Amino acid sequence: MGVFIENNTIPIILVALLLVLVSVQGAQNITMESGTETFVEKTSQLYQDFDHLYMNIFGTEAIVIIVEDGQVSDPALLQAMDRLDHMSSTLPGVVDVQSVATVVKEANFGLTGDASLPEDKAELQFLINNYVPEQLMPDSTHTLIYVEVAGSTTDEQKQEILGEIETSVSLAEFPPDYNVIVTGDPAFMVSMNNAMMSSMGVLLGLSVVLMIVVLYLVFGHVRWRLMPLAIVLLGIIYTFGAMGYLEIPMTMVSMAAFPVLIGLGIDYAIQFHNRIEEELERGETPAEAVVDTIKHTGPAVLIALIITALGFFSLLTSSVPMIQDFAKLLLIGIAMCFLASLFVGVTVIYGLDNMQSVRKEKFGHLSLTGKNKSKTSSPEEPKPDILDRLLGRTTHFTIKHPFMILLIAVLLCAGGLVADTQVGIQTDTETFVPQDLPALIDLMHLSDITGGEEQLNIIIKTDNVADPKTLKWMDEFSSHEVDSRNNIYGAESMASVIKSMNSGVIPESESEIRLLYEQMPDQQKDRFMYGENMLLLNLNIGDAMGSLGMEGIEVLTDIVQDDILWMSPPPGMTATITGSNVVFIEVIGALTSGRIFMTYLGLGMVFGGLLLIYRDLLKALVPVVTMFMVIGWSGGLMYLLGMEYNPMTATLGALILGVGSEYAVLMMERYFEEKDRGANPEEAMTEAGVKIGKAIVTSGLTTLFGFCALVASDFSMISGFGMITVIDVGLALFATFVVFPPVMVLLDNFREKRKAKKIMSDVFEDNIETIEIVKHSTDPEADAF
Repeated sequence: MGVFIENNTIPIILVALLLVLVSVQGAQNITMESGTETFVEKTSQLYQDFDHLYMNIFGTEAIVIIVEDGQVSDPALLQAMDRLDHMSSTLPGVVDVQSVATVVKEANFGLTGDASLPEDKAELQFLINNYVPEQLMPDSTHTLIYVEVAGSTTDEQKQEILGEIETSVSLAEFPPDYNVIVTGDPAFMVSMNNAMMSSMGVLLGLSVVLMIVVLYLVFGHVRWRLMPLAIVLLGIIYTFGAMGYLEIPMTMVSMAAFPVLIGLGIDYAIQFHNRIEEELERGETPAEAVVDTIKHTGPAVLIALIITALGFFSLLTSSVPMIQDFAKLLLIGIAMCFLASLFVGVTVIYGLDNMQSVRKEKFGHLSLTGKNKSKTSSPEEPKPDILDRLLGRTTHFTIKHPFMILLIAVLLCAGGLVADTQVGIQTDTETFVPQDLPALIDLMHLSDITGGEEQLNIIIKTDNVADPKTLKWMDEFSSHEVDSRNNIYGAESMASVIKSMNSGVIPESESEIRLLYEQMPDQQKDRFMYGENMLLLNLNIGDAMGSLGMEGIEVLTDIVQDDILWMSPPPGMTATITGSNVVFIEVIGALTSGRIFMTYLGLGMVFGGLLLIYRDLLKALVPVVTMFMVIGWSGGLMYLLGMEYNPMTATLGALILGVGSEYAVLMMERYFEEKDRGANPEEAMTEAGVKIGKAIVTSGLTTLFGFCALVASDFSMISGFGMITVIDVGLALFATFVVFPPVMVLLDNFREKRKAKKIMSDVFEDNIETIEIVKHSTDPEADAF
C-alpha cells in the first residue's frame, strides 16, 4: 500500500477532488427529521398505534394564534380574524380553522340563514356570549385561533404552512392595539430545529478555531501543523455525501456525530502526519518514509478504527432510530476520515516535502530531511522538549509504582460505578432547549392562558360504532377518570358529542344513534370516528409535562391502563392508550435504561475484536481494562458534579470506548514495536510513551478543545453532552498514560516470567530424560558421559 501511494500521488489527489464533487451532490439529499419515525421503529406496535391509527386517522396538530390586549367583541378584530380564516383555510395541508369569527358566523347562519358576521354590536355580543366556547375565548381580552394541520404532515410542510400563516397574519390587518402571536407545538418544533441547526453550525466553527489553536501550540514539532484539520474536514465532506446517498436523516442526536468525528478523524490524520515526519527525521528518503509510515502506522490505526467501530456498533442495538442513525454516521465517518488520512494526508505531505526539497535545491540549500540527506549520515537526535520529558517521567513513575496506581484506580472505578446508579435522568424535553428561546416563551404563554392541553388518546376498536353499549362504556369510563383522577380534567369523545345532541343522554337504540350521526357535521364526525370500527377518546391532562414531568405522566398512563382493565370494555371492543406523551415515555426509557446494556455490550465486542485480531489474551485484555476504569470514573464524576443523563449523553458509554480504546491500542502497538527491536518491557513502554505519546496528547487535546465549543451551546442537551465528553476524553488520556503502562508492563512481565519458567522446566525435563536414557544405555561411551 505504501508503494502504491508513493507511485500514484497525482491520481490519488484527482480522485479525492472528484469525490468531493460527488459528496457535495449527495449532501443535497440530506433531510432534517424530528417526527415519530426518529423516536420509534416503524415496525413496532407503539409506532403502529400512534402513527398509523392515531396521527394518520384522528391526529391533528394546531398552529395557535394568540390575539390579546383588547376586547374580543371588537367588530374590527372579528373582521381581521375572518380575513385570516379565509387565507389560512385555503393553504395546502390545513384541515380546519377554528376561531371566534367562524363560530359566530356558523351560529348566525343557524339563527338567521346569513353566514356572515353581524354588524350590530349587541347581536354580535349575544352570539359571542352564547355560542363561543371557552377553548376559543379563555377571557374577555384573549382569543385563540386554531389552524389545524393533519398529523401526517411532514416537517418541511409544517414549516411552509407556518411561513404562510405568518404572512397571512400580517395581511389580515389586525387593529394596531392588539398583540398577535403565532405559536403551538408545530411552531415550537420548527423554531427549535432551526435554532439547533444554526447553533450547531456556530459551535462547529468555534470548535475548528479551538482546534487550530491547539495544533499551533502542541503540534509545533512538525511542518504544516494544520494539515490534520484539513484532512479531517475532507473526511467530513465525504461523510455528508454518504449520508445523503444512504438517506440517513439529520436528527437532534445524529448532529452530535460530527464533533465526535472531527475528534476521532483528526487523531488518524495526526498519527500518520507524526509518523512520516519521524521517519524523515531519521534520514529516510520521502519514498521510504511513506512506505514505513504505512507499514507501521497503517495497521495500528486500522486496528484502532476497527475497535472503535466495535464500540460504536453497540449503539445499533438501541430501539430508537435516531440513535441507530447516530451509530451509522459514526461508523461511516470514521471510515471516511481514515481513508482521507491514509491516502490524501500521506500523499499531500509526501508531495509538499518533495516540493520543499526542490525549492531548497533551487536556491542552493541542502534539505535537512529527505532526499538530500544521506542515509549513512547520523542525524543528531532532537533535544527532548517539556512534553517529552513529562511523558517520559510519567510513564517511568507509573511503571515503578504499579500496585499503588492500580489500587487507587480500581477503588475510584468501583466507587464511580456505584455512584453512576444514582445519577439522575433528565426527561423534561422543554429543558433541552434555551429557556429564552422566543418560541418556547410563546408556547409557555399559551399554556398559561389555556391551562395546558395535553392529552392521553385512547383508540377504541369495536365491531359497531353505533352500538349503545360501546358509547355508554366510553361515557362511564370518561366520567370515572375525570371524577377519580386529579390530573385528568376532561374528556372528549363521540359519546360526549352524542349526549350534547340528545339532551345529555345516550340513546338506547342503534337506529337513534345512526340518525344523530347523519345530522352531525362531517368535520366533527371525522374527529372522533373512523369508518365502522374505530372511535377516539381524548383525556385532557392539562399541562402534565410542567406539573407531573415525564415520570408522573408514565405513572398516570399506567393508572389509566389499570382502569381500562378494571372497567373492562364490552365483548368485541378493545381500548389502546397512545399519543405523543406515551411515545416519549417509551423513547426516554429506551434512551436511558438501555445505556448500561450498550456500554457493556460495547466492552464485550471490543474485547472479542481485539482477541480475534491479535489472538493474544494480553493484547485483548489491557485496553479493555483501561477503558473500563474510565467508564467507572466518568459515572463518579457525573454524580459529584450533579449532572444528569439525557438522550445524547446516554450514548457516552459507547463513545468512551470508541475514543479511549483508540488511544490504548495505538500505545500498545508502539509498545510491541519497540519490544520487537530488542527493548525490555520497561524500556519499550517508556519509549512508546515518549514517541507516540506526543501524537496521542496532541490528538486528545485537539479533540478535547473541540468539544469545549459544545459547552458554550445554549441548548442544555448539547452543552451537557459537550461537558461530559470533555471530561471523558480527559479521563481517557489520563488512563492511557497512567493506568495503561503499569497494567501492560505488569502483565507482560508476568507472562514473560511464566514463559521463562516453562522453558526452564521443559529444558530440565529434557535433561532428566536424556540422563535417564544414558544411564540405562549399554553403550561404552555412555559411561564416559
